[in-house]
Amino acid sequence: MDIPQDPIILVSFVNTKLRDHYATLEEFCHSCDVSEDELRTTLALVDYQYDETTNQFV
Repeated sequence: MDIPQDPIILVSFVNTKLRDHYATLEEFCHSCDVSEDELRTTLALVDYQYDETTNQFV
């Protein structure tokens, strides 16, 4: 799956996928063949961290 490279667009894309299709970040990353560590690092650069309680980056 092609995911957006721009971090701001990426956070919106990932949060939408998490909300609509995946119960966890791990499930999303596995299904989309995305490195969870790289995703977390990329989004941390623009001050977003994954919140397991809400299943989204905030």
